Amino acid sequence: MSTLSPELSGKQLELLKEILPKISRVAVLGSSTHPGTTQTLKEMESISAAFGVQIQYIELQVPKDIDPAFSAARKAPADAVVVLTSVVTNTNKKPIVELAARNRLPAIYYTAEWTQNGGLLSYGANFDDLFRRAATYVDKILKGAKPADLPVEQARKFELTVNLKAAKQIGLSIPVNVLARANRVIR
Repeated sequence: MSTLSPELSGKQLELLKEILPKISRVAVLGSSTHPGTTQTLKEMESISAAFGVQIQYIELQVPKDIDPAFSAARKAPADAVVVLTSVVTNTNKKPIVELAARNRLPAIYYTAEWTQNGGLLSYGANFDDLFRRAATYVDKILKGAKPADLPVEQARKFELTVNLKAAKQIGLSIPVNVLARANRVIR
């Protein structure tokens, strides 16, 4: 199973545009050493013009890059933040979520774990579904299938999570149509 889904970045930008119609610049935090970052950025760049949004990529190689990244985002100024998956972001959820709130920057993340820990929005693969599907692969292998003969599969189910506490904290109202599409709303 693969969770590399660069095409989801377009949906993330679309969601940000829905909650912030006047958005014009989005800071994207990620690491160029992480697989998929380059392709995700290409996807974002190709779709950002359609939304009238400029992308500002900010590299995070080590945890000490996080504070300066938010300073750079505010200086630009960015209207929102997209956080990509990487070793630095995965291991520093709390400071990233706190800095987004402190800087009053709406942020969208790639898994619901972020919104469960205080982040505003997440949109990405449904990991429960991926784990269930991975179990079918284990079953096939235990029954004699060769792993090399099994195809790599992408996520089929995606989930949108909205944290209304986080929205209130930064003074943001989430449109009803976004809340209606959310798989989960944290109140």
